[in-house]
Parts: sequence; structure tokens; C-alpha cells
Amino acid sequence: MTWVVYLSGEIHTDWREQIQAGAEAAKLPVEFVAPVTNHDASDAAGDVLGAEEKPFWRDHQSAKVNAIRTQTLIENCDLAVIRFGDKYKQWNAAFDAGFCAALGKPYITLHGADIVHPLKEVDASAMAWAQSPEQVVEVLKYVTTVQ
Repeated sequence: MTWVVYLSGEIHTDWREQIQAGAEAAKLPVEFVAPVTNHDASDAAGDVLGAEEKPFWRDHQSAKVNAIRTQTLIENCDLAVIRFGDKYKQWNAAFDAGFCAALGKPYITLHGADIVHPLKEVDASAMAWAQSPEQVVEVLKYVTTVQ
């Protein structure tokens, strides 16, 4: 079986690449999928449907277009990794975690100890809390290869 792993969350560090490289080095049976990680492209996703004068409606339209990809990938993944970074609030990641929880989709949270308290509900529904991409790779190694 090849596991489909959805990588959700912050887009300002290379955590996705670290997990992908670790999984590749370990020859894990995984395929990675992700939301659009180009910030400008994500913000402009709805622009093809027509210009919006007010920022709220532009964001609203783009969020819906982005949700086509996000919801489809989450619904079809076997496991999600949801990263909360230090610099920005990842409200979209929290929403993805809630969507996973509602679907009964297992997920791992990835964040530092300094934000355990604000993420207590998100972590309570997670199957694991990792503090580094290397820990995520170790969990993936266990769930995909140990018999």
C-alpha cells in the first residue's frame, strides 16, 4: 500500500521538503500532496472568476477556489501532517485539522512546545504531536513499514 500524506500548514520554512527527503531516504511507501504553497497564487485563486473591489470578497472567492483542492486532497489522503509555525498564525491549518477531525481522518500536528496551550483542542484530536520533521518521518516509518 502506498500512503497518501497531506502536508498542511505554514509555508515559510522547508519543513515539507525535510519530511519528503526523510521519507525518500527511508524508502517509505508514501506519496505527498499539499495545498497551494505559493502565497500570491493562493491569494489570487479566485481572480479568474472576476475582479472583486473589496478585499473581503476577493479573499472569500479565492478561499472557495482553494477549498476545491484542499477538501479533495484531505478527503482522499490516508493521513495529514498539520504544521503550525512560529511566525504567523495558521488559521487555515487549524481549519484543516478540524476538517480532518470531522472526517475521522488521522492527523499529526507539528509545532513547538511554546504553542501547546493555544493548540490544546487541535492536539487533543491529533493522533500524535511532533516537534520536528524528523519525528514525523519516524512516525511515518512506523505506521507504513512495521509489521
